[in-house]
Amino acid sequence: MLTELTDEQRLLRDTCREFAEKELKPNASAWDRAHTFPAEAVKKCAELGLFAVAVPEKWGGAGMDNVAYALAVEEISRGCASTGVTLSVSNSLYCDPVYKFGTDAQRERFLTPFASGQKLGCFGLTEPNAGSDAAEQRTLAVKKGDKYVINGTKNWITNGPVADAMVLFTITDPSKGTKGITAFLVETNAPGFLRQKADEKLGICASPSCTMFFDNLEVHESQRLGNEGDGFKIAMATLDGGRIGIAAQAIGIARAAFEGAREYAKVRKTFDVPISNHQAIQFMLADMATEISAAQLLTLRAASMKDAGVRHSRESSMAKLYASEMSGRVTDKSVQIHGGMGYSKELPIERHFRDARITEIYEGTSEIQRLVIANALLKA
Repeated sequence: MLTELTDEQRLLRDTCREFAEKELKPNASAWDRAHTFPAEAVKKCAELGLFAVAVPEKWGGAGMDNVAYALAVEEISRGCASTGVTLSVSNSLYCDPVYKFGTDAQRERFLTPFASGQKLGCFGLTEPNAGSDAAEQRTLAVKKGDKYVINGTKNWITNGPVADAMVLFTITDPSKGTKGITAFLVETNAPGFLRQKADEKLGICASPSCTMFFDNLEVHESQRLGNEGDGFKIAMATLDGGRIGIAAQAIGIARAAFEGAREYAKVRKTFDVPISNHQAIQFMLADMATEISAAQLLTLRAASMKDAGVRHSRESSMAKLYASEMSGRVTDKSVQIHGGMGYSKELPIERHFRDARITEIYEGTSEIQRLVIANALLKA
């Protein structure tokens, strides 16, 4: 169990904290209101080596580890949750599977420019009728010579409107269920790759997502990630790591909400004293801080287990489940502490409240996390 950070991890955390404070926090509300992708800020994140923190330098990454990655996403999300999830997708859902399951030729083409931040990737698993049940994939890839012809739809694809490539999951053999799912690496400018306009969402409004269509999209067999039928295994292994990133994002949102509530409680007065003097407020702040610390420990445990190369499905699900639901509780309490001002767009608290909600849904709902945890417990 991780107890102390290394000097390298601490330096990255502090660098991200300073960057978030100076570059993200002052602009996040404006990006949110305008539904604007913060391209320049994301570019600066790439310059800090945040697109692929745990990918070796040989392939364009920062050459660090998953603990460092979790710390980075937490700090960035504290400043702007939308930027945090953009980085989480790049690290966990795109670069990680290409590094782990790709060939050297695939890494050269589909990893190095993405890990270094020259390009941005996305992850294509969810479909209109295949959300929590990934086995219900309908996007079909038919082999024709040395190519596959792909037809189908993916939706709610984070980074989709601005991505240069996708890890795309398809059905190559409908008779085999999950063993008939195959993954491909696809460039988004390929003929037959179509994107709808960006989704309009409740929160993380500066993180663009969209529906994508594949109309006789031809993909060479050299772009297949792993073997035919390996797609479900690749997707599940990828999501184990992705849940660490979402847990870190949820913690960052919660910290921002908690810090705002703490400072507001010191200056807002009722009955001639700061509301921080009232035990009701003190108890809320104490609960908020305790839950944030618990979520941090769960998340760092999962990240350190991934770094150690041991199975961490249960621990990642525990971290994601607890951190996301904790973020909902903390942001709710923060709104309450702020009173009417918490409901106003004058302060960022309402944005944190909205941003936190999605963390209980994407990369596996809370209900799916409970199933993963329970299955692991019952197999013990």
